[in-house]
Amino acid sequence: MQLTQDEQAMLRGDQGTARREAIAFQIEVGRFFGARRFVPISNAHMMGDIEVMGDAGLARLERMLAEGARCEIGITTNARCIDFAHDRALGQDPAEVAKERRIIECLRGMNVITADTCINYQTLYQPHLGEHLAWGDTGTVIYANSVFGARTNFEGGPSALAAAITGRTPEYGFHLDEHRRGNLVVHLDFDPSDLADWGAIGRLVGEPNQSYYTVPVFSGIRRAPCADELKHLGASLASYGSHAMFHMVGVTPEAASVEMACGGQAPTRTMRITRADLDRLYASYDLRDRRCRLVVFSAPQLSLFELKRISELLDGRTVATGTRLFVTTSNAMRRTADELGYIGRIEAAGGTVLEGVCFYILQNLSPLREREGWDSLLTNSAKLANTITAHRFNTILRPTADCVEAAITGELR
Repeated sequence: MQLTQDEQAMLRGDQGTARREAIAFQIEVGRFFGARRFVPISNAHMMGDIEVMGDAGLARLERMLAEGARCEIGITTNARCIDFAHDRALGQDPAEVAKERRIIECLRGMNVITADTCINYQTLYQPHLGEHLAWGDTGTVIYANSVFGARTNFEGGPSALAAAITGRTPEYGFHLDEHRRGNLVVHLDFDPSDLADWGAIGRLVGEPNQSYYTVPVFSGIRRAPCADELKHLGASLASYGSHAMFHMVGVTPEAASVEMACGGQAPTRTMRITRADLDRLYASYDLRDRRCRLVVFSAPQLSLFELKRISELLDGRTVATGTRLFVTTSNAMRRTADELGYIGRIEAAGGTVLEGVCFYILQNLSPLREREGWDSLLTNSAKLANTITAHRFNTILRPTADCVEAAITGELR
């Protein structure tokens, strides 16, 4: 890699041990991906929880803090694995809870904003067209690349933290024009009507086209989707297909036309999605004994508008005995929703609102599933329906209102 004088000074250790180790690590990442140089970044976002980092990650953070590591670029944290207000009720390991607190202390000591959210692009930071970032979490990355036209790869926790320390990231992947061109044109011949529909589209496109460098171009859009619809589409594409970017003709900034989205080149593949395709996908999920014991709205965390709608669907009703309803959101969204009465309605109905976490990365989730006797999990999030299968849930994707109705009746239809 070609290093500037400032970067050479970092590598020599002129700016301290922490920066030397950070940029040395980044150089190895850059070499692996064939980067020729670094590009300056203006924002970073990282995973930072004990479930993901483990004891080795915690020890590394404590060593970095002792060496004087400090982030010079604004950096926020993704959802964590423990809600300290509910850890006992969820049966989470007290020792792991204590480690989670130590991680938070370390990160704050290094000038990290521990916002604990996977919807930072909705609540904290909206990058602009062409802005270089170092973001982790697949849902945040695909949203930044696609909806804002910013530039970032899927950064691992260590690489995002290193980028915030050095103020730069290796230039490869979606920092380069050549990888941002669309190569799969997807025509929608219907108007999706629910967040789950957009997630289902993401599965239908991503699952048979799994590649980091597959960039779908959606055409035939009859109305501009709202932020939450784009959020569920992107999170699903990233989950099922490992896609880091999509275009939507007339909606996203680099796609005034199919030709523009594809960079003037012919797409390598095309596909069409119909309402019947979605119906078949919904019908493919196994309802088993049709009992509904667990409904989860999570992955990504819920926006204020999602919380409002769920609170309205639950207003004056009660979750069925033997059924649990969980909702996850960011701390900022929870506080605002609490003031507006949305949290009160959800909790009055028997729902549990978790703050700063995402359900599928909860510490001790598999033992919790076994203890509670949860088999099937009902959700309107296609991403959650995919990622949580690692914990041996039978997942079922359904539209939002159907999920709420199942929570109330205790039955799957």
